[in-house]
Amino acid sequence: MGTAIGLREDFDGAALRRLSRTTKSVNQARRLLALAEIYDGGNRSAAARIGGVGLQIVRDWVIRFNARGPDGLLDGKAPGPRSRLNDVQRQALVDVVESGPIPAIHGVVRWRLIDLAQWLHDEFAVSLDETNISRELKKLGYVKLTARPRHHAQNEHAMEAFKKGFAAELAKVRASLPRGTPVEIWFQDEARVGQKNKITRRWARRGTRPSAPKDQRTKSAYIFGAICPELGKGAGLVLPFCNTETMALHLAEISLAVAPGAHAVVLMDQAGWHTTGKLKVPAKCPELNPVENVWQFMRDNWLSNRVFTSYDNIIDHCCEAWNKLIDQPWRIMSIGRRKWTRGS
Repeated sequence: MGTAIGLREDFDGAALRRLSRTTKSVNQARRLLALAEIYDGGNRSAAARIGGVGLQIVRDWVIRFNARGPDGLLDGKAPGPRSRLNDVQRQALVDVVESGPIPAIHGVVRWRLIDLAQWLHDEFAVSLDETNISRELKKLGYVKLTARPRHHAQNEHAMEAFKKGFAAELAKVRASLPRGTPVEIWFQDEARVGQKNKITRRWARRGTRPSAPKDQRTKSAYIFGAICPELGKGAGLVLPFCNTETMALHLAEISLAVAPGAHAVVLMDQAGWHTTGKLKVPAKCPELNPVENVWQFMRDNWLSNRVFTSYDNIIDHCCEAWNKLIDQPWRIMSIGRRKWTRGS
């Protein structure tokens, strides 16, 4: 029988027992007490009984302790199999995910795991199944997210120019007002809510397909919503149409929510009922409206996965959802604040 491996000399039994009383790991405490028995002159069999293991396991603990000290007795996560992708292949995977597929070449408009597996095989002759592709993407920091809708004609340069020029435009508004007049920045938009409702993602067991009610009828209404993120307040109406008359009603509703003596700057998109000369519009916002994020939050949490029995039922649920939002000013602040407006 081979000679037992000795313990390192910079610890003793008393030190290990003190550590066992302070550690938050039950398993580490048990191993420390077992090795403390050896330090105090006990044999390896006694240490194995304290640890509730065999002699071979005690030997493994001694080796780990000698190499890393008390940290060597902590439970570690199994490393698992090594990745089959090298650094070059991993960076190529990042690049292709970021650039997205070309429909005419790849035949899809979004990458699926099976498409990426085929791409890796074609490019590098590496065969990975969908599970391993998913693991690689998660290690690289990627998760599957719902895309935010973007208008096909969106101009990123115009958006950046608007952000940079917003402070100057706001300064012009302030200059036209009596000195000391408070200025509130509001964002306005409309959302259609109808019987052809949205179905959201939901938690379900792997391998199952959850269901949600889906209506094919066509009755609908519009929520006219406006928020002032800095003050956490809003003004909304639920109306049957989107036109100049209903927009005028909403502007009047916003004016009622503006603090007495303050001036409101309302930012909105370029819908026809926003840009008509019959309305006085202080500013136009090219695809920068945080109210769109409010609509997404309301649909995902309060309005989707429902069947509306009638037009009045749509109105009731829209009003309930908007009033619930107004009762949560912190939610309006969280969703609606933008750095380029606060820095103005």
